[in-house]
Amino acid sequence: MALPLRGKICLVAGASRGVGRGLARGLGEAGATVIVTARSSETGRRTETRPEAIEDTARAVDAAGGEGHHYLCDHTSERAVDELVHWTLRRFGRIDVAASSVWGGNEGFDGERYPDGAAWGTPFWRRSAEPFSRFLGTGPYPGLLLARAVAPAMVSAGSGLIAFASFGTEEGYLGDLYYDLAKAVTNRLAYACAQELSPHGVCALSLSPGFVATERVRDLGQEALATESPLYAGRALAALAADPAVLDRAGRTLHVGDLARAYGFIDADGRQPERFRIAAGDAGGEIA
Repeated sequence: MALPLRGKICLVAGASRGVGRGLARGLGEAGATVIVTARSSETGRRTETRPEAIEDTARAVDAAGGEGHHYLCDHTSERAVDELVHWTLRRFGRIDVAASSVWGGNEGFDGERYPDGAAWGTPFWRRSAEPFSRFLGTGPYPGLLLARAVAPAMVSAGSGLIAFASFGTEEGYLGDLYYDLAKAVTNRLAYACAQELSPHGVCALSLSPGFVATERVRDLGQEALATESPLYAGRALAALAADPAVLDRAGRTLHVGDLARAYGFIDADGRQPERFRIAAGDAGGEIA
């Protein structure tokens, strides 16, 4: 079995569950050494008291064929992220791939309403603006912190891939103002990072999965609506990381379904779902 990422050092933030765990598993399948990070640990607190933890993900990376390591980190803290990256560089010497899948915007969402009582898609003038700070602070901001922390080592090496898990906003409105703006900011972050990093050989891009069958989606009874597993995005990231011409894709928002056709990978169940296209009402669950 080919292991195109054997010897590569990868870091996945927000990897205790969901898309982040899928990214880590996909990199592990390709033979990578993967440092998985998040707030939820077997030895500490759990996000929303959920059962998933980073140790589980590290073991999943091992089982997939890679080498998993876990590191407890609050990705909303600049100091904590800097310490994580310094630890990784001291232990492994470099970082070849860094992916941010940190997303706390759906915390407290029960499938119908957010903690403030607003339903998905409630007109913005009928709800408080306060939750928007959480959408930005637990999505684009952690992505920026990770990119800022890993960029110096990648620029020095003249290579590297930074991927931001997001959702495509180029085809229309996503149905909820706060969610739409948070994903648009993340996609613009990828574009802006690429403008500054590409001349140094470092690729930054945004990765857009579909409606993913995450643990939360299953718990909410929405699995039948999902189009793909978390591993589909992981295989997309692994394919990008193994592509010597990945810099040609810098700054773009790349859809997992499109990448599956370009690189020839499939989802865990053997299917190859097409690019997910949002329709009114489709985004009530945890897309990414």
